[in-house]
Amino acid sequence: MDRVGTAAPVVRQPYGGASREPANLGDILERVLDRGVVIAGDIRVNLLDIELLTIKLRLLIASVDTARELGIDWWEHDPWLSGRDRELIEENRRLRRLLAVRGGDE
Repeated sequence: MDRVGTAAPVVRQPYGGASREPANLGDILERVLDRGVVIAGDIRVNLLDIELLTIKLRLLIASVDTARELGIDWWEHDPWLSGRDRELIEENRRLRRLLAVRGGDE
């Protein structure tokens, strides 16, 4: 998909300014989705200084528009989310039948 032209980056003004009013849940949600939040962490399981398991967690919470501004659009190309999953399922069945036929020749 070719994109014609490029959009200028969006410059957002800081929220709230100097006022310290309590924010309601709607305001907080709007800020999070507008700006985005990144949560990163690592979980490591060691036993006697031997690393058994490492889990690296990277989580981005943002609106679809904010994610697109950041260049993140994986859901548009993921076959399971874009509706191309039926094609993959049929291809998988076809390949399994082909392997079953060729496996019987040995």
